[in-house]
Amino acid sequence: MDDQISRPMGKSGPYFISATASFTEQRPRTLKAGDIFALFGHSGDATDGPGSAEGIYYRDTRYLSRIELRIGGLIPMLLSSAVSTDNAMLTCDLTNPDLEEASERLEHGQIHIRRAKFLWSGACYERLTVHNFLRAGQRITIEIGFAADFADLFEVRGMHRAKHGRGLPPVFDDTQAVLAYEGLDGLRRATRLRFDPPPARLNAGRAVYELDLESGVPAVLGLEISCLEGPDADRATPPRGFLPAMRASRLELRRAHRAWPTIESDNEIFNEAMRRATSDLIMLVTETEDGPVPYAGIPWFSTAFGRDSIVTGLQTLWMAPALSRGVLLYLAANQATETNAAADSEPGKILHETRHGEMALLGEVPFRRYYGSVDSTPLFVMLAGAYFDRTGDLATMRTLWPHIQAALNWIDQYGDTDGDGFVEYGRRTPQGLVNQGWKDSADSIFHQDGTLAQGPIALCEVQAYVFAGRRAAARIAAALGDTVCATSLEAQAEALRAAFERTFWDDELGLYVLALDGEKRPCRVAASNAGHVLFAGLATAERAAPVAERLLGTGFFSDWGIRTVAAGEARYNPMSYHNGSVWPHDNSLIAAGFARYGMGAAASSVLEGLFAAAGHADLQRLPELFCGFARMRNQGPTGYPVACSPQAWAAGALPACLAACLGIGFDPARRAVTFSRPVLPNFIGWLKLKNLAIGDATIDIILHRAEAGAVAMAVLGRRGEIQATMTS
Repeated sequence: MDDQISRPMGKSGPYFISATASFTEQRPRTLKAGDIFALFGHSGDATDGPGSAEGIYYRDTRYLSRIELRIGGLIPMLLSSAVSTDNAMLTCDLTNPDLEEASERLEHGQIHIRRAKFLWSGACYERLTVHNFLRAGQRITIEIGFAADFADLFEVRGMHRAKHGRGLPPVFDDTQAVLAYEGLDGLRRATRLRFDPPPARLNAGRAVYELDLESGVPAVLGLEISCLEGPDADRATPPRGFLPAMRASRLELRRAHRAWPTIESDNEIFNEAMRRATSDLIMLVTETEDGPVPYAGIPWFSTAFGRDSIVTGLQTLWMAPALSRGVLLYLAANQATETNAAADSEPGKILHETRHGEMALLGEVPFRRYYGSVDSTPLFVMLAGAYFDRTGDLATMRTLWPHIQAALNWIDQYGDTDGDGFVEYGRRTPQGLVNQGWKDSADSIFHQDGTLAQGPIALCEVQAYVFAGRRAAARIAAALGDTVCATSLEAQAEALRAAFERTFWDDELGLYVLALDGEKRPCRVAASNAGHVLFAGLATAERAAPVAERLLGTGFFSDWGIRTVAAGEARYNPMSYHNGSVWPHDNSLIAAGFARYGMGAAASSVLEGLFAAAGHADLQRLPELFCGFARMRNQGPTGYPVACSPQAWAAGALPACLAACLGIGFDPARRAVTFSRPVLPNFIGWLKLKNLAIGDATIDIILHRAEAGAVAMAVLGRRGEIQATMTS
């Protein structure tokens, strides 16, 4: 569900992402902490050439567009580069090329430079350790070039701005340089670079060190880059220092990791992929006033998105329910309360996206607080019900109930404007998104002959979310003592099921149709959206199996995952954003749908495909999407050039698929973790789940393959009142 509103909109549309360079080719090194993130090359530099997205970003603005390290005036040679498994630190090992230093030629491989970088509290910290392996001392020049363009993220993505604010005169002294910009929005933004020890020479774009390196005695250089905004952005503040900041950031990171269970198996590659997924999820979470919220993805979507955060919450609810609580409270606090055509908002609607950059604040893009997604609102109610089922947290439900009621009212009053019982969308202004489901490219909703559908459009999966949302709200209402409301919501849900089956099922297609257009004509396209109908539980039992069989057939299943559109459809293109590519999060929801209808083996097929793709991916990290070409022997999946990586709901895909295979559930009233007809994928013999929590009690469980493919379970340990049960 490409809930990134600023997503590429096919080959047209005002908010597309320019693809002049491929992330697949560059494989940038990514760091994030709170509202700051960075993209570096493998050597730790950030270059500002045409099409480059590298740099340090804070709140949708690039605060540092270039940082380049030179030794003796030349680019160092790369030895190795890696981001730590917990995503905390980028470490780059470099050495000198052949150099002419003073009167003596220096052969390559004599000087070692280790760069260590991390982000914390709105700043990037870097330490350079320079080591001389020659027997004699050596005089070396180290230069650090830097620049800040203060480009809005949408500019970096390819949009053109007719006017800009003004760059302020740089300020520098012996130890620091401050680059500043005053935007058309009146906000002052500044980048402060502090050097420790002071360089021999420093100006507004370069720091130069003249190092006399003794043999075997390293020189250590520190750099602190702070991103500042507001009227006092360039005000002097004391430096924090590399080691104190590193200790504070690691303490914060360890605390975050303790809140998540650990997953271990007899397959070490799977363990690495799961560790990376968990670390990515933790990195992408940002603490807000309302609680933790996962930002959607880096680099284009490092902000709160309604759909992305809800889906990520659903994927990880079995692991970390506190994350879903934060998502719910944040979205409730930002729920629309008024009608605003420019923001596509109506009372009760749930946020699509929020932005903090200059272009959003000026209204040059409509995303300062934008509500142009048709599915975030029913998904919000779905997540509330799932969170309540997982935790039994009635107090939070009381807090959320007015917001749930407002969301249900939006569904009835604004979502279904023509009164046919189905929720449709249509943008209110030409600046809004053309398509407002998770497939929001301009060409993603079409008819069998390839003609683009005209709105208002009723997507099949949105009706499923509405169905599941009403049933979820009914459970919450009953728990709050409002049985009349609960009964009414259940009746509405069942009426929707009957109408949906009559209208959306297509015998010839063998699937639920993609959508109804504005004239109520069905879009008879074989699309992965039909799998979401299973995920939400709207499909009838007799139609679930044919849907699964079709989705796992050769037209859909690439052996890496299920394509968004089946091969052979009019607009099928395996290299497109939404019309034939493979999205991990889409697959995870479909796998959960298979498991809901008792098809654990089908869910396992999806997990096996995605795991195989992760094994070929850089850092075992599943990207936002990859191309839908069929799997070839001894080759990995084909990358999509501008896919975000890491991406929150891509990181949540493997844990969600695993939960689907295990049939894992929670009964907070009985304090029980439950497993219903669990299936272990073929690549796993045994699996340990440690620190699964219900309230303040935790349990450790092992599942292993028994005879004839059966799964056996044992409890390894428990802390507090908690139990585990399994049904086969």
